[in-house]
Amino acid sequence: MTILITGATGLIGGEVVKQCHKEGISVHYLTTSKSKLKSEDNYKGFYWNPNKGEIDIACFEGVSAIINLVGASIAQRWTDENKKIILESRTKTAQLLYSKLEEHQFPIKQIVSASAIGYYPTSLVKYYEEDYPTVADTFLGEVVDAWEDAVDNFKNLGLSVAKVRIGLVLASEDGALPKITQPIKFGAGAAFGSGKQWQSWIHVEDLAKLFVFAVTEELEGVFNGVAPNPVTNTELTKTAARVMNRPLILPNIPKFAMKLALGEMHIILVESQRVSASKIEGEGFQFKYHHLEPALENLLGD
Repeated sequence: MTILITGATGLIGGEVVKQCHKEGISVHYLTTSKSKLKSEDNYKGFYWNPNKGEIDIACFEGVSAIINLVGASIAQRWTDENKKIILESRTKTAQLLYSKLEEHQFPIKQIVSASAIGYYPTSLVKYYEEDYPTVADTFLGEVVDAWEDAVDNFKNLGLSVAKVRIGLVLASEDGALPKITQPIKFGAGAAFGSGKQWQSWIHVEDLAKLFVFAVTEELEGVFNGVAPNPVTNTELTKTAARVMNRPLILPNIPKFAMKLALGEMHIILVESQRVSASKIEGEGFQFKYHHLEPALENLLGD
């Protein structure tokens, strides 16, 4: 089996490639950087430039499914220009893949695409499942809505479509966790805002396995990519400090200070989404890291 992966050289994509190889699955991947092109028996790179509508169509040859992970980081100031980049890096790329599949009629059966729990409105009390009907009235909600619409178009080509709404991804060397733990390491850790906001997290290894599971089990529909036990921001901060054997002595960082420092992007840290993992578990997926503390011990341990 051969899978085409977009975003294969990113945080999640790199782990997905590892899991594919463990399962004996060969990987074709698309990259905008010619210096990242490799050609090995089970790992072949192909160049594309979505802004110019360019893609090496040899990437589709022998491929039965696509894992779509590409997208500019949301962890940057949300200027008008950056907002455009964040949105179009998700929609333009999907449209390019769609147009080339339509033009050349490659016999690809499935696309499994990343999405995000930013779909769900902020709430301290709701427990979100995939059938929640109303998208959040925020920039992230707008991005996720357009992203999922772009992916749903592949149904018109006869592909089955699965979308994974990803929560807070925990990894040792990149993503949110190093940014959370660095101030804790130096005794300056603190919860954000009220600290009561829910953080629906997932260990990067489990998330990668979930994507491969969705392909091999030929899943269709929306699935939350979160661990079964979300925590509050205060609990996340305290657990990280405990695992690192560091004290927490500072008061919570006020919301206004975060807004001053980060602008509109500060909502990533203060919005609350408590999200259910029951649907993917019902399909037979088994999490390795159900609870936060073992996940952090694995990622932060010496």
